[in-house]
Order: sequence, then C-alpha cells, then structure tokens
Amino acid sequence: MKADAVQEDIDRVLEVIEKLGFRPHAMPGASRTAIGITGNNGSVDPAHFENLSGVAEAIRVTKPYKLISKDLRPEKSVIKIGNSSIGGDELAIIAGPCAIETQEQVFKVAEAVAKSGAKFFRGGAFKPRTSPYAFQGKGEDGLKIMAEVRERYGLNIVTEAMDERGVDLVEKYGDCIQIGARNMQNFSLLKYVGQTRKPVLLKRGLSATLDEFLLAAEYIMAEGNYDVILCERGIRTFADHARNTMDLSIVPAVNRLTHLPIIIDPSHGTGRNYMVNPLARAGVAVGADGLIIEVHPCPEEALCDGAQALTLDQYAELYAQVNAIHEILAKEEMSIAVS
Repeated sequence: MKADAVQEDIDRVLEVIEKLGFRPHAMPGASRTAIGITGNNGSVDPAHFENLSGVAEAIRVTKPYKLISKDLRPEKSVIKIGNSSIGGDELAIIAGPCAIETQEQVFKVAEAVAKSGAKFFRGGAFKPRTSPYAFQGKGEDGLKIMAEVRERYGLNIVTEAMDERGVDLVEKYGDCIQIGARNMQNFSLLKYVGQTRKPVLLKRGLSATLDEFLLAAEYIMAEGNYDVILCERGIRTFADHARNTMDLSIVPAVNRLTHLPIIIDPSHGTGRNYMVNPLARAGVAVGADGLIIEVHPCPEEALCDGAQALTLDQYAELYAQVNAIHEILAKEEMSIAVS
C-alpha cells in the first residue's frame, strides 16, 4: 500500500481478496502496510488490485514462502514483546536458566538480568529431554514463578511450549511462546501457535535446511500470527568438539531473504561454557538481532544443561562485550547512511 493509504483503502483491498476466494494477510509496517495473499493455487492477476485506491504496487512472490519474504515486505519487522521489542535498533538479550528449579534460583538470576539492562527473561517450565528419566521441568508451577519475575523485575517472559496445552499455559503466564528445535516441524503445533496472538520464538531444527526453517515460520504466519522471531541454535554435524555446530552463516542468509528478525543461541549452539561468549560476540558481529543465553547462579548444581550455563559474573561480562560490538556496528551503519 502507499504510505498515505487510509484504513478504508486497506479494508477495500482485503474485501476484494476475500471475494476472489483467497486469504488476505495485512501487516502494518513503520511506513506502509503490506498485504499478502495465500490460498491461491496458481498466479493471481495483479490487475485485480493495481487500480484500487491506496495501492502502490502488486508484486508476484515466486518463492515457496510468501508472507516472510522481503518481496512482500522489504522493511525489517520489529516484533513487540511485552514492554520491549526484537528487531529494532536495540540488541535484544534474552537471559535466564535453562530450567526453572526454585524461586530462589530464578529470582537471583532475574535480578542480575534486570540489573544488566536486558529486557527479556528465559526459563524452561517444560523440558523436552532425551532421557525420560531426566528432569522434565516444573510445568505450570514454573510458569507461575516466571510470572512473578515479570511483576517483580519488569522482565518479559520467553518460555517453551511443547504441545497445545503448553501453548495455552504459556499464553496465560508468558509474553513469548518458544517452539523448540525438536518441534520445528511439528506442523499441527505450528498451526496451533499461529492461531494465538502471542509472539513466537521459533528455533531451527537439529538438521533443518534454510528453506525448511523459513517454511516452518510460514506455517505460523499463514494462520495469522505475524509476530515471529527466528533463532539459530546450532545444528548436528560430524564435529564432536562442541554439542552442536553454531551455523552463523544462516544469519546473513535470513537477513537477505526475509523481513523477520533472527537471534542466536550460543548456549545450545555449543554446549560448552567457555564457547558461549566468543560465539555470542560473533553472532552480533554477523548481524543477529539478539541473543538467548543460559545463566545459572551455580552451574555445577543445575538440573539441566549446567555445562553450557554462564555464571552471573560471566553473563555481566558477555552483556557488556556484545553491546559494545553492537554499538560499533550501529555507528558504522549510520555513517554509511549519511554518506
């Protein structure tokens, strides 16, 4: 749509799309609204829309993913989560323990996260573990503790849902629904979370290609939820020096193809405490919009993934370093734009 298009213009386009038997997807942006069309089995004649009031241009999208494509929306999406956002000028840091264990543990980490200046708190109430005998999380009780974190420290809650019941509970207590790597291609779950109106953090599958990753996001958006953040969390390769292989090349690839923001998870991406900070710095340097970091007051006592958790002091050091890199890049981008 044109920048000066009014709501009546947008509503008229939506009406025409529906009368043609297709599904419209209106996505307001900073300067203009983009309207995607799905449900068509073949090409749609642009002449249906080109002469409608407020329409700037009608663009054919030839890629298998439509709604996430830059063809539809050239400008970067900024996803609002609670009282903050991901994808804008500020580097988003999502930090907290792998699993919610006790209120004391959670509050100690939350206090450090809030003090650092971060706006988001992560924690697992439902834990998909390889072994059925490993700690599976505290469930709804864990979500209640995180809701207390929001009230006490003003942090926005990001936490994983593993099934439809979990989605409903995270909607109730949290601010952003995480879909983990193991569920990236759980298409019924993707459709279900696409019908919610909470932002979704979608993690890349253990061996997913770029197209598979992007099409998983398309599943969510096709159901009407356009607030999707992508997350690279490492993929499985032949390498054994780290838990996974952190694929930083996907960040510029995603930024070239889609308007969605992408963050990286160097904790799961490496599985090694000493690797988290270097890979976090590298992720920011290649253009990630944020980081999701595991932090624990006593990693050696953690019930889940203690080997990759940072101590509170290590987290503070990481926060300062990655923001310093982000500021340098922001100044360079501003200098290039001015010149």
